[in-house]
Amino acid sequence: MPDLPHLLAFIAAGWLLNLTPGPDVLYIVANSLRSGVRAGIVSGFGILTGCFVHIFAAAVGVGTLLATSAAAFAVLKYVGAAYLLYLGVRMVFSRAKAPADLQQAAAASGERGLREIFLGGFWTNVLNPKVALFFLAFVPQFIAPDADSKGLYFVLLGVLFNLNSIPVIVGWAAFAGWMARRSAVQKGMHWLDRAAGVLFIGFGLKLAFTDAPAGRTGP
Repeated sequence: MPDLPHLLAFIAAGWLLNLTPGPDVLYIVANSLRSGVRAGIVSGFGILTGCFVHIFAAAVGVGTLLATSAAAFAVLKYVGAAYLLYLGVRMVFSRAKAPADLQQAAAASGERGLREIFLGGFWTNVLNPKVALFFLAFVPQFIAPDADSKGLYFVLLGVLFNLNSIPVIVGWAAFAGWMARRSAVQKGMHWLDRAAGVLFIGFGLKLAFTDAPAGRTGP
């Protein structure tokens, strides 16, 4: 494991990276605005679970396959892009709701609704090959070249990165939930949904046109 200064640098870098707006942050904020803080936190934990999949997959070599195989990268890339586009289109064409309806929906978001929100966050993360490549590029920088059990250290640092992101998830959800209680935000919620949908479509198109890593091979 890295020494204390490097470990603190790893934690600080993780916070900065998790604060950076992207599809994951947008998903948390959108669900918090629409259905309350609890829904935002649940969406964040869905994303977190997807990160665990990437961490353990990278540790057993699946991440390396995505980094070296153009075919594997392309399959996951297009499936992930299609899912982001689906989310975006659904939000753009969602039916407008009155502020009272939004408050009622937030209060009544039951187990089934939260499960769907969780799975939505999970799939937006798992189906994005750029997340796997991120862990492959970021985590090894904090593992000593002569360390034994590099795979174990990779998993431990990946788990730490995920746990380190929980305060950021709660912070984004709480901020968006607080914003949702403002009357001006409630009145413009439908347009916020549309704006978020357009951003999801943009993220999906960006992912679809992302090139595989340099040095890629065939299937």
